Amino acid sequence: MSDRKRNRGTSKPRVTGSAPGVSTENNDGGYNAGMAVFSYIIGGIIVWSLIGWGLDNLWGTRWIVLAGALLGAVGGFYLSHMHGLTSLRNTAGKSGADSGPSADGNTNAK
Repeated sequence: MSDRKRNRGTSKPRVTGSAPGVSTENNDGGYNAGMAVFSYIIGGIIVWSLIGWGLDNLWGTRWIVLAGALLGAVGGFYLSHMHGLTSLRNTAGKSGADSGPSADGNTNAK
């Protein structure tokens, strides 16, 4: 029986080879978000560069591939920002509004 079938009822991920005293729960969230941002940006550059390269060959120009690469980089960053991967996250469990000033400017309001 595979490990996946054997551990189906457990909710915690299986830990293999971690250092003593180091919590591994939710430890790779930053790495996963970084890889997602990287793949959005690199993927956007590749896709839009290929589109630009095709248009360059079709129209006999040379600059559309560069515009496509720039558009892909900006689009990949925008997409990762809209998915919330580039924003600062509050790890204490509070919302960002808890620490900011109130909307009416009254600092004593709760």
